[in-house]
Amino acid sequence: MNATAPTGSPVSRETALRIAMAARALPGVNLAAFVHALGERLGLPVTDDKLARMTVADLKAMLQGDEIVDPGVDGSALKAAVRYLWGEGLADDAPVADPDIPQGEGALTVAVASNSGEQLDGHFGSCKRFLIYRVAEDGIWLAAVRTALQADGAEDRNAARAELLAGCQLVYVQSIGGPAAAKVVRAGVHPVKHPAGGAAREVLRPLQQVLGSPPPWLARALGRKAQSLERFSSAPKLEA
Repeated sequence: MNATAPTGSPVSRETALRIAMAARALPGVNLAAFVHALGERLGLPVTDDKLARMTVADLKAMLQGDEIVDPGVDGSALKAAVRYLWGEGLADDAPVADPDIPQGEGALTVAVASNSGEQLDGHFGSCKRFLIYRVAEDGIWLAAVRTALQADGAEDRNAARAELLAGCQLVYVQSIGGPAAAKVVRAGVHPVKHPAGGAAREVLRPLQQVLGSPPPWLARALGRKAQSLERFSSAPKLEA
């Protein structure tokens, strides 16, 4: 199966994946600009063999020459990007959604930023995928897995990633920047930072345990009235 790069030259699916993962490893790099720079340096078509000959020095010279990255880009990011270009670390360990997920009322739909398995181990702007969970008082189910790969090619990566959260009330991340958080909130999703990360279902367990008596912010996400406020709304009105 072939894909078409922004240069107009067809590349294999494997090559496209290598390039996309390498671009993701480099903070602030636009995928389209990265593909164009590779085409200019390696010649078209870009192939796996050509990518395998790239070195850290080659990549740094290419990026700085095209002003795609800051000259002070971290060396570890460059090394990670080169490993992806070589085809290392591309194994897809995305989990599979649970079957027969209940669709009753009172459940939350929660996204989790993830890079591996069913783990909360991703930052909003760079995670590989969002795991979409249904969280109810009687269970937690993995409902869907949404890859973030295509969002990295968008002009506004944060806005494109926020669109991937459609239908969710919350998104759990290890970290998220202020501008990105604002776009998530505008999309109607409440970001929750959990820097320690961990197994996604275990991270969501405390959330599940308060669904029966949610705090005000969570009650709003559920479309309910917080129990702490119910006594006021149910009190008889005083006559003037």
